[in-house]
Amino acid sequence: MDFKVFGKWDSTNLVVRDIGIKAYLNTGGNTVPHSYGKYAKVKFGNLHYSMVERLANKMMVTGHLKDNRTHKKNSGRDSGKKQMALKSVRKALEIVEKKTSENPLQVLIRAVEYSAPIEETTRIRQGGIIAHRPVNVAPIRRVDLALRFLSHGASARAFKKKQSVEASLAAEIISAGSGDQKCYSVSKRDELERVAASAR
Repeated sequence: MDFKVFGKWDSTNLVVRDIGIKAYLNTGGNTVPHSYGKYAKVKFGNLHYSMVERLANKMMVTGHLKDNRTHKKNSGRDSGKKQMALKSVRKALEIVEKKTSENPLQVLIRAVEYSAPIEETTRIRQGGIIAHRPVNVAPIRRVDLALRFLSHGASARAFKKKQSVEASLAAEIISAGSGDQKCYSVSKRDELERVAASAR
C-alpha cells in the first residue's frame, strides 16, 4: 500500500545524489509524519523517523543564544507544539510545490544535500591547551545538522518580520535546494568547512 506524505506527495521515487547520506534519509511511509516518540529510547532511533518529522522537530527549537544553551524563545507558537510545527512544515511544502512545480520532498532532499557539512572541528586537549582539529562528520550527524540549519535559517528569516514562518521555511528550502551560497543553511555549511580547513 502506497502512502503519501500528508496525503499529497509521493515519497517512493525520490532521488538522492549524495550516496554518503542516502541510507540516512528516511522519506517516510506514513501519511502523517508523526511517530509519537516510538523510538525515543532506541539507539540511533532518529533513523526510523521521517525526514519531514525530523524537520518539524527542529522547527520547535529555533536556536540558542550565542555562547549559551538558553533558547532564543521559551514560548510561542512554534516552541514545543508538535501539531503546529507539522502544520507549518505542510504549508511550507505546499508553497515549495507551488513555486517550483515539482515534488517538494525532492527539493527538501536537495536542500539537505547542499546544507550537510562534510567536515567540522572538534576540541582536543593537549596538556593544558585545547586545540581544534578537523574531523569528518558522520552521515547521521550531517543530516541532523542540515535540518537544523534549515530550521534556524527559516527562524532568522521570520523573526520580527512580516513574513510568516511557513513562507520563510519554504524560501530557505528553495534557496538551499538550488545551492544558493547566500542562504543561511548553505553559508553555515561553508563556514564549518572553512574553519575545519583552517584547523588542518
